[in-house]
Amino acid sequence: MLAKRVGQLPDGEGWLFEPKWDGFRAIVFRDGDEIFLQSRDGKPLGRYFPELLVTLKAQLPPRVVLDGEIVIAERDRLEFEALQMRLHPAASRVKMLAEQMPSSMVFFDLLCDGDRDWRGEPFAARRAALEAMLRDVRPPLHLTPATGDPALAADWFRRFEGAGLDGVMAKPVGGTYESNKRTMLKVKHERECDCVVAGFRWHKEGPGTAVGSLLLGLYDDAGALQHVGVCASFTAQKRRELVELLAPYRENALEAHPWRAWAELDAEDGPAQRRPGAGSRWNNGKDLSWEPLRTELVAEVAYEQMQGNRFRHLAHFRRWRPDKPPRDCTYAQLEVVPPHELAAIFATGR
Repeated sequence: MLAKRVGQLPDGEGWLFEPKWDGFRAIVFRDGDEIFLQSRDGKPLGRYFPELLVTLKAQLPPRVVLDGEIVIAERDRLEFEALQMRLHPAASRVKMLAEQMPSSMVFFDLLCDGDRDWRGEPFAARRAALEAMLRDVRPPLHLTPATGDPALAADWFRRFEGAGLDGVMAKPVGGTYESNKRTMLKVKHERECDCVVAGFRWHKEGPGTAVGSLLLGLYDDAGALQHVGVCASFTAQKRRELVELLAPYRENALEAHPWRAWAELDAEDGPAQRRPGAGSRWNNGKDLSWEPLRTELVAEVAYEQMQGNRFRHLAHFRRWRPDKPPRDCTYAQLEVVPPHELAAIFATGR
């Protein structure tokens, strides 16, 4: 079951609210000694989280299907990058990471228990049955918090982001479990900031004729331009217009470019210029070559949250800022969310 994004909590009664966990969505199938951990797109995840398979087998009922999120918590926040590191082909590497930073699983829906299919039942009934089923589970298994109080949900929305959570989910109490339908709502943060446009990537269907994405940078306290993410939300017409708009800034762009060392390093391996560490764990065949621009353009973009010193998701282009000096595009303009103690959310294993 999927969710539709909205900008604020829904009004009226008939909703249950939950924190939106920032992890890997997964369905757990258990049938006796068999445990199958499946990603949202149907791929097996068990080999990447062997420590979870052990505890799922030890604590879950003998025949059950549950919906939840795989997360990794370190100190006072969730660490999505640690999850991404698990997607590694070497079993020895996965085993080492599982020992160093073990994963947890947070459950939020019940699909099947024994021979009973719960998907046609209202969410309030599924939630009550899930609470009863997981009453005695211990970490690293958890039942997500839930409330029908919009005021408490709004408080979660403000506070929990500091722990790495991703917003708030709103679910209709009478709703059934409808696969591939966006019947839930996800309320997420959106903020704006001004970034230096330091490069771009060609669109996959129009190299040389259409721009795919803009590479964004912010200056750190030491005055170094750090790559913080990309924005790619353009119409086909805008992608073509960007080719002409960016053309003057491509001239002699590499001469004094702050990322020149990256480009020269990668040029030794071939014509493609690729930022180190930018490899895609989700699509090994994805072309991540980029074209440098003189660091003179400033764009205002919308973003949801930071993950370390980078945007967690794609940013969205808002407008050009010809009035903004590039050197004013620093991390200081970003809203800092104080961390919320994750143990308060995972209190007593709940």
